[in-house]
Amino acid sequence: MINLEVPKKFEQLVDQAHQAAAEFLRPNSRKYDEAEHTYPKELDMLAALLDGLSAAGQGASAGGVRRGGSDKGADKSKQGNRNGSNLQLLLGTIEMCWGDVGLLLSMPRQGLGNAAIASVANDEQLKRYQGKWAAMAITEPDTGSDSGAIRTTAVRDGDYYVLNGEKIFVTAGERADCVVVWATLDRSLGKAAIKSFVVDRDTPGFELVRLEHKLGIRASDTAHFRLDNVRVHKDNLLGSPEINTEQGFAGVMQTFDNTRPLVAAMAVGVARAALEETRRVLAEAGVEVDYDRPANAQHAAAAKFLKLEADWEAAYLLALQAAWMADNRKPNSLQASMAKAKAGRTGSDVTLGCVELAGSTGYSETSLLEKWARDSKILDIFEGTQQIQQLIVARRLLGKSSAELK
Repeated sequence: MINLEVPKKFEQLVDQAHQAAAEFLRPNSRKYDEAEHTYPKELDMLAALLDGLSAAGQGASAGGVRRGGSDKGADKSKQGNRNGSNLQLLLGTIEMCWGDVGLLLSMPRQGLGNAAIASVANDEQLKRYQGKWAAMAITEPDTGSDSGAIRTTAVRDGDYYVLNGEKIFVTAGERADCVVVWATLDRSLGKAAIKSFVVDRDTPGFELVRLEHKLGIRASDTAHFRLDNVRVHKDNLLGSPEINTEQGFAGVMQTFDNTRPLVAAMAVGVARAALEETRRVLAEAGVEVDYDRPANAQHAAAAKFLKLEADWEAAYLLALQAAWMADNRKPNSLQASMAKAKAGRTGSDVTLGCVELAGSTGYSETSLLEKWARDSKILDIFEGTQQIQQLIVARRLLGKSSAELK
């Protein structure tokens, strides 16, 4: 059974993450929001801390979380519940995004591509990319939420694959050392032929087209790439090179089982920051939030706040569940999508609700509430939109395939 308290062995790490968020991320939040595309050099000082959040000697590698080794030969009856690297990283992410989600996404060696490598890479690849900063390139100009419709191609040529196509909205694409690119080996075979390749940034033909100007997370760079006959060695393919039409692209999709709870954690962290600031603003205005009285017997603003906080807690608990299941080697695809769907929507609802409750203070730049409302929206979109998450959840609950339920 999951214990909803922060494990004692993680308390110090969570405190350190919160201290870093309070002393650097939060004070610099507005600065790098206004200076879009400017790399926050101060982040280099915090990189070691984030390496500790993802590594800490507990099965994490390549900047992400390894989904666990084998239990072969182990006595499962004596193992009990395990609080491991997934829960550890999730708790740290919440604290850091309480500080600033855009700056966290700019942290060296903490890209979404690192989670992809950690999920499906072999031991040699894990060692080779240890300490590298990896971005992840999935979305294309004509392919958004349907990852299975990817058009970027990978054609085998001896010991190399030749990649051609375009990728957009690549988080930390300019700053990363390498990019995990999703491409298809054979478009006629659909999702089963989609594979991921690690492409070094200096590879010939891998062209940065532009950086996007965005509504939120402006401290993080978002890149548009063009791949023109990019040659990638076969050893850079993550997972099996074989096309298994029965399995589909489940191996590639394992990445999302890792990253979706982390995106949920980002939304939880931002929303918590907004709730705390709003509680302070309400208190200054003389509005008391009383947890011992029914909401309908309190000030309308207090009742609204209680509703927002209840939604936030549900998102928080779902995120914890998804990470805990991964640590205990339980299939968590359903829970990962549930957490992402709930937290993504809740993050937007809470931050916008807090802007409304705070009035002119929430809408102006005198506080960070308006910024958090802008930042939170992307967390409901990337790593699979709200609608896609609900579709995945429905398929899982009803036992339907993607062909049966579209």
